[in-house]
Formats: sequence, C-alpha cells, structure tokens
Amino acid sequence: MGFFPLHRLISSQQRDRRRRRRGASLEKRNHKACLQDGEATRAVKKAGPCLPEDIWIHIHSLLPLQDAARAACVSRTFLHSWRCRPNLTLSPETLNLKKNGNGEGGEISDDVSGYLARNINSILGEHWGIGLKALKFELLDCPDISYRDLNSWLCFALKSQVEELSLWLHSAFTEVYNFPWSRLSEGCGNSIRSLHLSCCVFRPVAGLGCLRNLSILELYGVCITGDELGWLLSTSLALEELHLMDCSEIICLEIPCLLDRLSHLVVSECKNLEVIESKAPNLLSFVYTGSQVQLSFGDSLQNMTLMDSVWNEIICYARERLPHMVPRLESLDICTSFERDTPVVPGEFIYLKHLNFSFVAWSSGFCPDYDYLSLVSLLDACPALETFTLSVSQDGMDHVPVSGDPSCLRQMTGHHHNNLKDVSILGFCSAKSMVELTCHILENAPSLERLVLDPSATDVRGCSDESVSCLPISRRMVMESRRAVSAVQNYIVGRVPSTVELTIVEPCTRCHGAVA
Repeated sequence: MGFFPLHRLISSQQRDRRRRRRGASLEKRNHKACLQDGEATRAVKKAGPCLPEDIWIHIHSLLPLQDAARAACVSRTFLHSWRCRPNLTLSPETLNLKKNGNGEGGEISDDVSGYLARNINSILGEHWGIGLKALKFELLDCPDISYRDLNSWLCFALKSQVEELSLWLHSAFTEVYNFPWSRLSEGCGNSIRSLHLSCCVFRPVAGLGCLRNLSILELYGVCITGDELGWLLSTSLALEELHLMDCSEIICLEIPCLLDRLSHLVVSECKNLEVIESKAPNLLSFVYTGSQVQLSFGDSLQNMTLMDSVWNEIICYARERLPHMVPRLESLDICTSFERDTPVVPGEFIYLKHLNFSFVAWSSGFCPDYDYLSLVSLLDACPALETFTLSVSQDGMDHVPVSGDPSCLRQMTGHHHNNLKDVSILGFCSAKSMVELTCHILENAPSLERLVLDPSATDVRGCSDESVSCLPISRRMVMESRRAVSAVQNYIVGRVPSTVELTIVEPCTRCHGAVA
C-alpha cells in the first residue's frame, strides 16, 4: 500500500465546515460519530487518560509518518500537530513506496520517483514551517528527482530555520547537483546545528559566515576542495564533530586553531588526501581509514583509530611516529591486513590504557602464517596498558597448529605488563604463536583479572533463542574453532592463575554440531 493520500487533510476540513453549516450539535454526538467527525482526540481523552493538549501533540509527533498523517485526518488537534511536526524523514521507506514490482531493494522507477516527489511536495505544502527542527531527505535510491524539487525542498528547510538538515542523494547527483549555497549566504543557515550531505557539489565562498551555529558536519561523496572546506571551517566556530567520507577533491585537510570546540574527527577513503593537520586545541578523538597520509596533531588527542585497507606497515608507523605525535594518547584501535611480524622499534605510549588490534584478510586466498608472539613488543611499548583486545579474521588464514610437548613453546623473558587487567582474543585459533602469546600474557601480567578466548571470528557461539540460528560459516571455520578449544584445554588452562577469570567461547553445538 502506498503512502496515505494527504489530500484528505484538506477534504476533512471541508467536511467540518459543511457539518457546522448544518448546525449539528457537537455535545449530542456519541462516541462513534465523534470519531467520524474529526474529533478523535476528544474521544480518546474520554476513553483514556485526560492529558493536556501539548502531551497529545507530543505523542502524535512520535508516530511514524504514515500513522501521523492518518491521525491528522480524523482530529483537528492532530491536524495542527501535523502542520507543526518537529521532525520529518522523507524517503521511499517512510512513505511506504515499493522500489520495484516485487517490493525488493534497488533503485525506484521513474513513476515511483514522481509519486514520491508529489508526496513530499504535499507534506511540505501542508507544513507551516513552525517548530520544524529536523528535516531529512533520504533519497539514495532515487536517481530521477528533479533539481527544481531539490532546490524547493532545501529552500523550505532553510526558511523554516531547521536545526538538523540531511540530504542523502543518489550517486548520479555527485558532480552535477549544486547545493544552493547562495541561500545559506542570505543568513538562513545560522539556525542549522547539524548538516549531513551526500553526493552533491558544495562550494562555500570565502568570507561568508553562514553556519555560525553548526556543531556537526558530515560530508559523504561531496565535491569540495580543501580550500573551500577551510573557508567553511574558519567561520563555523561552534563545530564539535567533522565527518569526511569519499571526498576525493581534498588533498590537504587543515583544521584551524579557532575550532576550540572540535572534539571528534572522522576521515574515510578520501583517495587523494595527502596531509591531515589539526591545530584544534581540544580534539580528543580521530578515526581514519585509507592510504598512508602525513598526520599532525596537538597534545590533546586521546583516542585514535587507524583502519588500513591499503596502508602498508601501519603497525611500524604507529610504533615509530605516534608516541611523539600524540604523546597523551589513551586509546588506540588499529585494523590492518596480515603483512609481516610486528617489528621491534623504539617509542613508548606512556599514557595508553586501551589497545584494540584487528587483523583482517583484505585480499582473497590464504594469508601467510603470522607470528602473534611478536605482538609482545607492542605490549612492551604500553607500560600503562590495562585492556588489550586482539581480533583476528581466521577465515582465509593459514597457520601452523600447535602440537607436541607444552615445554617446547617459546618464551620471551624480561617482558612484564604490570597494569594489564583485561585481555580478549576474538578469533582465537590453534596457531602455535597465538598459544605462545596467550601463555606469555598469563605468565607476565601479574594484575590480570579476566581472559576471554573466543574462536568465533564470526558468530559460532551458542544461540540464546532456539528459534534463531547462528550465522552460516564454512566447515573449515567450524573445524578450526574446535581445534582452538582443544588447544586451550591442552596448553593454556593449566597455566591460568586462580585469580584470573577464564572464559572460553565454544562453537554452538546445536547449529554446528553436525559438522564432522
């Protein structure tokens, strides 16, 4: 069923006027007639709790868009609420429009795009623009929306002085649709606190402070240069979060020192980016995905995440550069592919307390055997470390399984991790070097309180609900999980001190017990 026809909002008013002309008495109407005559709110109040009108309006604002439109057709109170609705999310999903004949995913047809545009025009035409705080256009599957409609909708949003504006467009708009920056320069953008744009051209102009109250800026697939972004940032002094994804025109990203409220920076897959330099004095968190770039930060940064898809030797880079670049770092997340063993290089993270390390097989085929025991050098570089999480994607990994006498396991003497309390190894396997790393931690971390060994790189753990099955995994992964549990029993359990809580996550016997 498509979206509820909004023209009924108008026809309901006409019916009310005709009834008033007929002189019908509202006091003599019964409960059923009350519902039919547009007084559903009064009937609800009689049948249910007696609530102030503003409470009913708030309840109406929480309804899904279709239900809110239906309620507005049978109640003047809800009709008023509809015209002042504080949040609107307009998309094929919220308007219940099927994307194709089967109701499946994919791009919507031209006819549906036209119907979508008409519905959006009707909704915005009925809205008074008063009290509208959040307006979201989620049109990722709509390549045929006209520029005229987009400009009209954005002009309505700016005139309504919305606080949150989101425009998610189809990739076909990336280099052809220009966001109406001139409307922002007329002073209509100062109400915006959160701006989310995708797949469009965004060209800020130097010297125009149009987004003075902007606190969150998210750009995905947007055509904007580093200079243009710099002009925008220099006048957005209230900015707290900046997200840049797939903005290929940016080569050098410079964050000015004027942004003293900026605390969170995310940069992902900006393929031509070469330099990231931040002078923001209170930046606390930085997340980066992409190829190797030159990084420069102040002393305030405490949390960093580096995800490596094409960045070679990211571990070596982190060990050599980051201790001097971000000396007060407290939390570090590294996601990398299997390259080579962790090198022993100078540099210490004096304040680092939380280290999350993830190995992912980016390429197809089997990855070479990695010496997990070499990670001890990274633990050594973190004398204040309290929690360590190692996540390994075992699907596609090739390793030498542990075997033989436990006394033959390698040991690394002279390495102590006195503050380490919590260790989790997700994707634990039967590799000899991983067993050696685990034994090393048990023997050299006197403050250890908790150790979790989970062979499930994907979810192979027991199901809590019998009606739900585990995610499907390969037979090879199930067999490796069983070998990993056997390795824990044979080589690790006997080394666990009584003060350490050991948790072993075994494969789900109900879903994977039949694998031989």
